[in-house]
Amino acid sequence: MNNVFVKLPNRGRIHLEGEERHEFLQHLITNDIKKLSPDRHLYSWFLTPQGKFLHDFYIFERGGFTLLDCEGGGQAQDLYKRLNAYRLRSKVKISVEENSAVYVDFSFNRVFEKPDGEERPFEEWDARRIRAAHPDGTRDLLPGKDAPLECNLDKLNGVSFDKGCYVGQEITARMHLRDIVRKHLRAVEFTGGPVPAPFTDIHINGKLIGQMRSSCGNAGIVMVKDEAAADLAGSLLTLLS
Repeated sequence: MNNVFVKLPNRGRIHLEGEERHEFLQHLITNDIKKLSPDRHLYSWFLTPQGKFLHDFYIFERGGFTLLDCEGGGQAQDLYKRLNAYRLRSKVKISVEENSAVYVDFSFNRVFEKPDGEERPFEEWDARRIRAAHPDGTRDLLPGKDAPLECNLDKLNGVSFDKGCYVGQEITARMHLRDIVRKHLRAVEFTGGPVPAPFTDIHINGKLIGQMRSSCGNAGIVMVKDEAAADLAGSLLTLLS
């Protein structure tokens, strides 16, 4: 990890043990668990059967158990309950921590123990994340509404198109194969007015162009209709991605 880091707020942790934990996750998550190793963590989502966002998390392998670094509080509890509902007779034991410590550097590397180096304000890292259009759980994503490819999950290496079935896989694959995605999360910079509140609609010249998500300073993430992206030029905001 680099010597400059921040502590992330509102993080939780799902702990999975048991010989079938990888097979169990493989049938539920968007990414391919076979790519996981002690030296490589994965970013992934858990979807509704209709292929819509429910949870995002980072998966770590720790020699005999697997950890999901997820959104904390009620979101962690909800993910825990949903995973348990699928457990049935699988040889998997699942537990949850609603609040856990997670640290990240400015290259987006994550660790669970406080590293050596200089701790910086969260806002510095958050602005960098936003300008990269990298979603941060329910700060940017609408449960039951947003689709993975609308939120650039393919570009974030968070979805596998050849691993086989998982919850929501059929619709996700169809959107990919038919190229029917019509809107995307994009990073923007507001240059001529206040930053809108999260999840409010954004209009330019009376035309709905998208919906606000998270922001930090004058940078924000917006769900933008692809056909409206050109309308951002010369407007009150500038497209960054």
